[in-house]
Amino acid sequence: MITAYIALGSNLDNPGLQLQRAVDDLDSVSGIEVTGVSKLYISKPVGPQDQPDYCNAAVEIQTNLEPLALLDATQTIENHHGRVRTIRWGARTLDLDMILYGDQVINSERLTVPHYQMHVRNFVVLPLFDINPELTLPSGRLLTQLKDELGNDGIDVMAEQYPWL
Repeated sequence: MITAYIALGSNLDNPGLQLQRAVDDLDSVSGIEVTGVSKLYISKPVGPQDQPDYCNAAVEIQTNLEPLALLDATQTIENHHGRVRTIRWGARTLDLDMILYGDQVINSERLTVPHYQMHVRNFVVLPLFDINPELTLPSGRLLTQLKDELGNDGIDVMAEQYPWL
C-alpha cells in the first residue's frame, strides 16, 4: 500500500457538502482507504476573482492503485459531482488534486506529482499539515517549512473536524 495525499476544493453547489461527499466517495473506491482528513478551510479563489470563495481540505489515503488509476478514480468522482472544465481556475463543484504519491516524483503528460503548485498554495499546505505535520516531501523539504513560508493569509478554518457539517 502507498500513502498518498489528495487536495479537495469546491466553490459551487454547497461546497462543504461537496467535499464531505467526495471524502466518502474516495473511501468507497476499491483500493482506496481514507486514513486522515484535515480541517475544512475557506480561501479566496486562484485565477478569476469573480467567483465564490473556495472550501478546501485534504485527505490522506492508503492505496494499492497505480498513480494513473488513482487519477482516473479521482476524475470519475469529480465527474459524478458535475465537474465541468471550461475556464482554467474557474468555479467548480469539485476539484481533486493528487498532491503526493508516496515519495515518488512523477512527470507525465497526464500527471505531475508532487503537485506543481503545492509550494505556493497555503490552501493545500495547511490541510496537509493538519493530517501529517511531520511530512517530508520527495525533495527532502519539510512540510512545516512550507507552512511557515506561506503563512495563513487569505485562508480561514471553517470546521475543525470531519465530518464537517
